[in-house]
Amino acid sequence: MKLFMTLAVLSAFSTAQAAKIAVIDSGLDYKHEMIVPNLWTNSLETEDNRDEDGNGYQDDVHGWNFAEQTGKIIDYKYLGTFSADCKTYFDIQGKYFLGQATQEEINWIKEKQKDPNFLKEMGKFGNFVHGTHVAGITIRDSKNEAMGIKLIPTEIKPFLEGLKNNNFVAADRWELLSKAFTALAGQQMKLLTDIAKFAASHKADVANGSFGTGFKQGKMISDNAFRIVFFRKPTEEESNKAARLFIDSLVAEGQKFVAAAPETLFVFAAGNDGMSNDEFGTSPANIKADNVITVGATYKNEFFAPFSNFGTKMVDLAAPGMLINSAIPGNDYLQVSGTSQAAPFVANVAAKIKEANLKLKPLEIKKILMGTVDKKGFLSEKVLTGGIVNLERAVVAAQMTNTMTVDEAITRAKLQVMDAPSEYKLNQSFGPVAPMPLTPMFQ
Repeated sequence: MKLFMTLAVLSAFSTAQAAKIAVIDSGLDYKHEMIVPNLWTNSLETEDNRDEDGNGYQDDVHGWNFAEQTGKIIDYKYLGTFSADCKTYFDIQGKYFLGQATQEEINWIKEKQKDPNFLKEMGKFGNFVHGTHVAGITIRDSKNEAMGIKLIPTEIKPFLEGLKNNNFVAADRWELLSKAFTALAGQQMKLLTDIAKFAASHKADVANGSFGTGFKQGKMISDNAFRIVFFRKPTEEESNKAARLFIDSLVAEGQKFVAAAPETLFVFAAGNDGMSNDEFGTSPANIKADNVITVGATYKNEFFAPFSNFGTKMVDLAAPGMLINSAIPGNDYLQVSGTSQAAPFVANVAAKIKEANLKLKPLEIKKILMGTVDKKGFLSEKVLTGGIVNLERAVVAAQMTNTMTVDEAITRAKLQVMDAPSEYKLNQSFGPVAPMPLTPMFQ
């Protein structure tokens, strides 16, 4: 029966309409050999400096660059400008994690971590390749179509300068800070709401969001704002309070973002700070809505990634996010780690679920994803479902929903599709691996 159902699902894929995934990130190499077969193309638009479909986005052939307000979803001028050390760093890091790096290679990495020029270059390199890497994961082994959406990272300094005001008494300053954070959050989420509306206008079934503001990054921003408003450095307690105000403001305003595309399932990366999202928070990962699912990272199906954010309230499920090989600009490939890689794994599965039954709504897709996970003891206190996504079981359940309810389909799929086998060896030694940061909303 299991073989029969798998073949039935594959048959459905051959005739089903491909699902669209909006990759909201740092750009997408639409010429990459891995991306081209699955690249979304707007059939109503051509690249001729005109807006044929009349949607206000001229030449949105493969998506839209909200950073520069153009149809060019990647800046190819950066190709070939990075040193070979950038890729070498990731390659050695992967070997180090698996216990295969030589002492010479480990020493090389440690020296590079002390070089400010290299770290600056790595920041640019990471941002340049991030979106293409994520896109490659969303479309791997599928008919899924990737739509490129480049996100604007907004400068924070001009806004904070406006907080400088000597006319407020101490009692008013927390209120001022709260209002400032709400205004800044509103400014950011207006942009994301525009992005959501764009994705919705092109009927994106899934949107991947491997970007955001974690508690540590939010704390740097809120500490700076605190100094401007209070004219002094915050205590640790004040620092945490201000950071929570900031993240809470982003999450609250973020409801408008996901509400702007109710027929799209948003898949968000949990964050890479190794912290509890239940306690500290990350945006947009902490947005709770029927069309939102948040993903933590694992190494295969073996253990929870030490860098991954977690939370039995705020993180729904886990997916592989360590040493994931995928596309980077210039027909190249790279192994990268992060919840940024775990989220598109789930986006990929979500799109396949949609392909199996085009009538499924975001909430139903979410329910299938969460209801068909492989339960793992190491995830019981890390994510809401206590499990890792099971691609085959989820797709089998989705196919069954053509003839039965979602709940019935999940129950039957759990009986027919076994958990993925484990490969972990207790005596295996792993080294640490640092993730690629989420695409930042603030700089």
